[in-house]
Amino acid sequence: MPKDNYIFDLSENVTRAPASFETRFGVTLSADIYTPADFDQTARYPALIVGAPYGGVKEQGPGVYANQLAQMGYVS
Repeated sequence: MPKDNYIFDLSENVTRAPASFETRFGVTLSADIYTPADFDQTARYPALIVGAPYGGVKEQGPGVYANQLAQMGYVS
């Protein structure tokens, strides 16, 4: 079983970082940001937002897709 309560193993070529922000309605949204392990903050990358449908959990299905996308060079 993967560590940190995720249902998948994070690729060694990917970095995952938590993020959160407050909406204009005062609701705090949380996410995980997946980047290639060699991410350069001065460079530009294609980005995708991967969301869970309805009551889904960010550590489950969307994380699997984001992990794969980051291996292909996307920020997700």
